[in-house]
Amino acid sequence: MHTQRGFTLIELVVVIVILGLLAAVALPKFIDVTTDARKASVQGVAGGLRAAVALAQSQYIVNGSKTATTILMSGTSVAVLPETGNTGQGGRPTCAGMSVAMPNPDGFTVAATCAAVTDAVTYTPQGGSSTCQVVYTPNGAPDPVIIGVAGVLTC
Repeated sequence: MHTQRGFTLIELVVVIVILGLLAAVALPKFIDVTTDARKASVQGVAGGLRAAVALAQSQYIVNGSKTATTILMSGTSVAVLPETGNTGQGGRPTCAGMSVAMPNPDGFTVAATCAAVTDAVTYTPQGGSSTCQVVYTPNGAPDPVIIGVAGVLTC
């Protein structure tokens, strides 16, 4: 009686073809991490902005004046909103103040539009678009930091 040892050539070819198809489908999922990295960096900058706002407001409260328009952060003067007339927003850095509190992060383009009503500082990563950015608006309620468009980040 004859016993079979090993695999036939056809069986080996079928296995190689199946592995090739799996690689062709799965590999692009693992290779395209640029979008995920860009989203993560935008979220990191948003976290930095929120931290800067919290630190500025904390210093403002410690100073004890509801009419002050500047605070000191690490020895640097930062322009802030007064609590008077801006209930709950006192101590938030103004448009110009945020440029001092959180200057240009690496790999981001920063555009400040400092006009009384439409104050905004926009942080856009290299290769990002209007749907892949962080916008800081001092008068934004309740959160002055907006990611993407209406909170939806598409990079």
